[in-house]
Amino acid sequence: MQRFYSQSSGCTYLQGFHTQMPEDAKPIAEEHYQAVLANPVPGKVRGHDADGLPILVDPPPEDLAAMERAWRNCEILRVQWIRDRYRDEQELSRPPSITSEQYSGLLDYMQMLRDWPEQQAFPAEQFRPVPPAWIAKQTQ
Repeated sequence: MQRFYSQSSGCTYLQGFHTQMPEDAKPIAEEHYQAVLANPVPGKVRGHDADGLPILVDPPPEDLAAMERAWRNCEILRVQWIRDRYRDEQELSRPPSITSEQYSGLLDYMQMLRDWPEQQAFPAEQFRPVPPAWIAKQTQ
């Protein structure tokens, strides 16, 4: 089946399946569809070339900042359970799952995440705060 893309709708259409297509629908190669629409490179957004076909472009700076804040928020949530478990273990007088040094490193990392948007290098992904290596070994 031939696939078509419409810039005005931002959607693809399959010939023989869709009974109506927008006037601006143009054929799009399956490889192009897979690379740009089905499996886009992370950190890129959809733009359009001179023919109205989709391409991947860098997001505007304000979008980069929003995306980086969203990453930061998810990262805080991703490690927050370790902090909470340690606190609960302390409250219950149970042996902690992590050492006090690891806990301190975790708190430092979480604070670096909170401070990340105020850093001069923000929102450059390569300058993100780096988690302590031991966090990757933790399981919920």
